[in-house]
Amino acid sequence: MVSPDPPKSHWNTANQPAPDVPSSQALELEPEDRVLVTGADGFIGSALTRLLIERGARVAALVQPGAEHTNLDGLDVERVEGDLRDPEALQKAADGARLVFHVAAIYRFWAPRRRDFYDVNVAGTRNMIAAARRAACERFVYTSTVGTLGLDSTGAGIPADEASFAYVDHLFGPYKQSKYVAEHEVLRAGAEGLPVVIVQPTTPVGPRDRAPTPTGRIVLDFMNGRLPAFVDTSLNVVDVDDVARGHLLAAEHGGLGRSYILGGENLALRRILALLAEGTGLPRPTISVPRGLAQAAARVSELIEGGLLHREPSVPLEAVRMSTTHMIFSDARARRELGYTSRPVAEALTRAARWYADNGYISSRRLARIRWAQG
Repeated sequence: MVSPDPPKSHWNTANQPAPDVPSSQALELEPEDRVLVTGADGFIGSALTRLLIERGARVAALVQPGAEHTNLDGLDVERVEGDLRDPEALQKAADGARLVFHVAAIYRFWAPRRRDFYDVNVAGTRNMIAAARRAACERFVYTSTVGTLGLDSTGAGIPADEASFAYVDHLFGPYKQSKYVAEHEVLRAGAEGLPVVIVQPTTPVGPRDRAPTPTGRIVLDFMNGRLPAFVDTSLNVVDVDDVARGHLLAAEHGGLGRSYILGGENLALRRILALLAEGTGLPRPTISVPRGLAQAAARVSELIEGGLLHREPSVPLEAVRMSTTHMIFSDARARRELGYTSRPVAEALTRAARWYADNGYISSRRLARIRWAQG
């Protein structure tokens, strides 16, 4: 596998070159600007909300009615309850917003109704686009995913980038498929004059991943000893706060109609698990599962748990299909055009592990075995 460029410290950006974006497209967030964040109580959304508050913005936080909003506790935000399938609620939230960050989506690998992915991720994005257009927002930043990109080169160790097109039949599962369609709805809106920028996070980890996301589940399962074996694959791992900062950089410096991968480091999964072991003192799994066996187990899980018992499979097929593909990416465009940087992945993984340990996600038996690395 081709190693990524050496990580650059996100703390020192003084010597970074100026973003290579036409000045006519540049935008600067001003204190007291009203900014709408959909999914503000989620993993990436809450990290972005905190960053915007630090920058002095007045954040309107669109949250799902009846959902848990713990990630917003203690934050000075305007909470606006609304469903992405409710155009009137979205218009109320968007009115007066200078920037709109559309982060909300169904991010999981299974649901009782596949249609829910399209109702929320596609139709909901259309509704949000319409509301942003009527509100005359100056920037619409859409949170997509690297899951919409092609991975033909990654098996040979060549990271995919924003120009790597996907074969549609390789977009496994309703999550990827719905995000692919939604991304094209955003591009269509951009072609019609809406000032859109697209960001494509890789594999974020870090604090406040309460669900957890499929990404955080890897860290959590390791911490609780529920990961006895692993598939030989690779991932690009990034800290969620760096992803949040990449969103703001994209809003201020991103080229209109342009997409930006927000990543960190490309690492083999065995190396990720080794870093977690080094950071926590917990033993790492050493058994590698053949890809064919992992896919067979996932098909059985989907058939019995998903099809017969109508509950989320413990081994979702889409997750296994992703795990048997080398998910490595180049974020050179974001670093070059936005001045984007990311912290070392070891730090990101430790931050995630500490948050789970501090917030009651780890069994007492495993918690007693943790020996945090110093420094």
